[in-house]
Amino acid sequence: MNSQARLLDKLCANLAPGKLEWIGLRSERRGEVVVVDQAEAVVDLGLMGDHRMKKTQGSARQVTLISSEYIQQICQHTGHESIDPRLLRRNLVISGMNMNLLRYQRLQIGEVILETNALCHPCSRMDEALGAGGTAGMFGYGGLCAKVIQGGTFTVGDAVVRLPVIDNQARLFP
Repeated sequence: MNSQARLLDKLCANLAPGKLEWIGLRSERRGEVVVVDQAEAVVDLGLMGDHRMKKTQGSARQVTLISSEYIQQICQHTGHESIDPRLLRRNLVISGMNMNLLRYQRLQIGEVILETNALCHPCSRMDEALGAGGTAGMFGYGGLCAKVIQGGTFTVGDAVVRLPVIDNQARLFP
């Protein structure tokens, strides 16, 4: 295990599980986000019913995650009292975990195992969704992209558990 992996394991040793708060599926690019209570994840493809599943197999952006804590920060930066997660166009909203520690990690939610990777940067559409300055207000709080490593189902209310590092690939910084 490399030094970054050891540091991350030490930081996360007592990381309590989080909670899956919300699930959204987008049937097409720029399409409506449909809120569901349960979703099925398919290995190397993404979430059933989400347009990203039609993209190239093995994509690093099969599922997108954001935390409710990040949404609160976006509210502070944009002057909103609250923000409907549909406006942010992410698939999952989790709570109770420091998302900064979750990059390049494996998370289990219900039966599903996700491997997080790239930051999910806001697009210019956030100015449309949140008003002028929405993209800038969301910068650094866009969440994470992930791949489906183990398929299955998850349900709103399921625990979000960071799995222990098992190889030398874990890192804190790209």
